[in-house]
Amino acid sequence: MASVSPTTEQTSVPLSPVMMTENTKIRVYNTLTRQKEPFATVEPGKVGMYLCGPTVYAEAHIGHMVGPVIFDTIKRYLVYSGYQVYWVVNITDVDDKLIAASNKRGIPMSQVATEMTMDYLANLQALGVDQIDALPRATDNMDEIIHFIEELIAGGHAYASDGDVFFDVTSDSEYGQLSNRSVESQQGEGGGAAAKKRSAGDFALWKSAKAGEPSWDSPWGKGRPGWHIECSAMSRKLLGKTFDIHGGGLDLVFPHHENELAQSRCCHGQPMVRYWMHNGLMQRSGATAKLGGKADRQQPTDAASNKISRSAGDGGLAQLIEQQTGDRIRFFLLRSHYRSTILFGDETLEEAGQALNAFYRLIQRFERLTEKSFYESVAYARDRISGDAALAAASTPLLKQLAELRASFLDKMDDDFNTGGAVSELFEMARSINRFVDEAKLEDAKQRSAEDLEIFTKAMGVLRELGAILGLFVKPPKASADEGSGETLAGLMDLLIKLRADARAKKDFATSDTIRDGLSELGITLQDLKDGTTWEKA
Repeated sequence: MASVSPTTEQTSVPLSPVMMTENTKIRVYNTLTRQKEPFATVEPGKVGMYLCGPTVYAEAHIGHMVGPVIFDTIKRYLVYSGYQVYWVVNITDVDDKLIAASNKRGIPMSQVATEMTMDYLANLQALGVDQIDALPRATDNMDEIIHFIEELIAGGHAYASDGDVFFDVTSDSEYGQLSNRSVESQQGEGGGAAAKKRSAGDFALWKSAKAGEPSWDSPWGKGRPGWHIECSAMSRKLLGKTFDIHGGGLDLVFPHHENELAQSRCCHGQPMVRYWMHNGLMQRSGATAKLGGKADRQQPTDAASNKISRSAGDGGLAQLIEQQTGDRIRFFLLRSHYRSTILFGDETLEEAGQALNAFYRLIQRFERLTEKSFYESVAYARDRISGDAALAAASTPLLKQLAELRASFLDKMDDDFNTGGAVSELFEMARSINRFVDEAKLEDAKQRSAEDLEIFTKAMGVLRELGAILGLFVKPPKASADEGSGETLAGLMDLLIKLRADARAKKDFATSDTIRDGLSELGITLQDLKDGTTWEKA
């Protein structure tokens, strides 16, 4: 499904809480129960999924891409597994930070929100996040938000106080179960709002207007909504009273998701969400981690202090994408399990890029040997059943091995969407395919057979099938700014390879070796084949 413009009117048929159905393969870690559970949807065959999006007061940073890339991949896998998925990502376009940015820049809050929303969407597009179905904005849903608050007041779960409205946490006997906190330990908003509240832990549903701030009419006077009520109202409108998956970063468990859960549960008398899924946060780090191996699931103890955030001055994502490309950044974010902390640094990002290049070198090898486009001519299964059928009668050693690796890949994804483990299977797959090319002598035009080329093509189809689940290898990669001009580099390499070939023909091996060794010192490796010489960056 294509991404949705933020100005598009959003409508959908809510998913009703009818009989449950279980997928015996997929298991999901539920933050609420703190364990993995069989995936059982509210409505058979359908999935309603909500991810907390950004507060659009400044340019996005790489941390804002973690959730969208992960849940874009989760949707891809669920669709591949046969589900009909409706995925919502909200836009918070009214907030204290937006008002502050508006005042600082001297422009309307709506203009700040529009500019920063477009920045966010452009970054999503660059990272291949194109599975979002709805991008509702808080300011477009004021009627729903106000009505939701009225229902909470009518039910005895909220109260008005001098133009503000607060949720009464003492009215919810289960409050705190998501974050494992007691009502007594809660600390609510301070300042002038504190004097209006019945207890310290009560939180704002509606805030009375201050002079010069944007406001909307309500039964309690002019004002604007609190952060938490926006998501409860928009998720109900688009997904229904109970839906399947609610996602977000670990830093949102409290207070945002705890308060969302309480509002919706008290309003409707039924669970808001079947599965609460939280991704790990991103930290700065100069350390490197091995790619293609087992993912590290340990959470560093200084997660809060090192978290990537705009308040710490982090930003410049568009520039980072230009330097590294969206494909590299997406691969970097998927190389570990989504609940792991992501260690971000120049070395880890560069290592991810070099690892991804190993796959692109294999793709280039395919296109060179077959004279076909990998992205246009390689057929691949777009769902699990046809993929199973394609390899059911695998009769060659390579295809049998790929069938086993594919099964392992799917097992990893079934186990709480373990993309890190799945990526390790892709590495094994690439190694096996490269080994087959060497053993079958496909580089030698005189010795290779049409049958082996066909096996090679089928094998690449499996790689493309599984890569597409992760949003990888779906289109030709873009050259990064850090790589310089690809055409210039390729031209220089062609010239050096020709000079070296001429030197070897003249038996001037000293010059030949000087060229080879000099390139090696620069991190470029030459490979002499019967059909000519190829090169690659180490």
